[in-house]
Amino acid sequence: MNLPFFLAKRIREGKQGDFATVVHRIAMASIAIGLAASIVAFLVMRGFRETIKEKVFDFTGHLLITKYTLSNAAEEEPFDLTSEAVTEAVQFPFVEHAQEYSHKSGLIRTEEDVLGVIIKGVGTSFDSLRFQTSLLEGRFLQLPDSGYSREVLLSRQIADKLNVQLHDELTIHFFQNPPRFRRLTVVGIYETNLSDYFDNKVILADIRLIQRLNDWPAAWVGGVEVRINHAHFSWWQVFQFAALSAWEQEWPLTQRIGALFSFDFTREAERLAALQVNEKIDYDLYVETVQERYIPIFEWLGLLNRQVVILLVIILGIVCVNMISVLLILVMERTPMVGVLKAMGAPDRAIRQVFIYNGMHLIVKGLAWGNAVGLGLCWAQHTFGILALNPKDYYMNVVPVAWHWPTVLFLNALIFAVVSVVMLVPATWVLRIQPVKAIKFD
Repeated sequence: MNLPFFLAKRIREGKQGDFATVVHRIAMASIAIGLAASIVAFLVMRGFRETIKEKVFDFTGHLLITKYTLSNAAEEEPFDLTSEAVTEAVQFPFVEHAQEYSHKSGLIRTEEDVLGVIIKGVGTSFDSLRFQTSLLEGRFLQLPDSGYSREVLLSRQIADKLNVQLHDELTIHFFQNPPRFRRLTVVGIYETNLSDYFDNKVILADIRLIQRLNDWPAAWVGGVEVRINHAHFSWWQVFQFAALSAWEQEWPLTQRIGALFSFDFTREAERLAALQVNEKIDYDLYVETVQERYIPIFEWLGLLNRQVVILLVIILGIVCVNMISVLLILVMERTPMVGVLKAMGAPDRAIRQVFIYNGMHLIVKGLAWGNAVGLGLCWAQHTFGILALNPKDYYMNVVPVAWHWPTVLFLNALIFAVVSVVMLVPATWVLRIQPVKAIKFD
């Protein structure tokens, strides 16, 4: 018979409502609350990251191929989409989809309002299926085989500013010499909630309209958006690339190490893909990742990530202090029992195991309750959208939850490992107990 396990079980089965039982419940509650808070924080944070990233990537892809220019204008310098270099650049195995685009500045004029916008021209290669998640009303553009479409998609924000509805006609004036205008019909309204980058200024139209206005050949485009498959890259391959990139930078050693600790697989995979594509294209073209183009969005997500990590450290600290206090109290309460066991010849290791078994039982029960509460709250939010958000500030209407079971398992393992190690500190207190004084302990 395992004597330490038997004694730990008898201690747990003491009278209900006594002091030890209350202490046990406090310990389990602290572990459960800590784990539940960690699960909710990490899954919500991951939901924020995935939701915002997908909104951006569905609109722009992961990589952007454009032509070098010294101008800060919204419109790009054109290049030939059918050139051999561009064709080879989008044939990499990790390239999931590639689509051409062009931008042109314009002015929408109605009977009551005037609004400056950027027309994003898209072609038949545009991934309209992914865009459907952002389409609120109407349909996507119908692109004819010849000529160009006289249809346009507006954002909800632009439509509200101009008081425009579906099937209304708009007059768009284009900034060029000589000035030109076109009358286009609104066939769809979209919303990404990324107002500062898309909804506030971008409308979608046929790329051939822009080619016609700029007198470009049919093969000329302003850029190419590339969507990549991150699964093509192995974790070790991407980590090696990130480590080498950090080492080549003229940074202090601490900053290089910090860059590796903040390793982001998707970001570094996109940088690696951009480097490989850049080696194939012509010298007057360049490739940048969308995360580099829209730095403020992804910096904000990184700040959220750091805040959640700080929260986890605080939670671990509180749980560890609680467990140390609880086990010290239990050891002191059972001091007479420890003295009797030592007087009967029980080794220190066996006595210490009694309290370790007791602590392990508390940890397991606390983790079970923490998983139930944390996952239950996440399920309720994911199913019913109980907590709402202001989309102007958070880019979405409700608090998102992204189910990621490796994260849940990692949090369980981390809390179990850290608390188990910390639990050894009060358990060693039994080594200092002397049998004679312990038996007389009151």
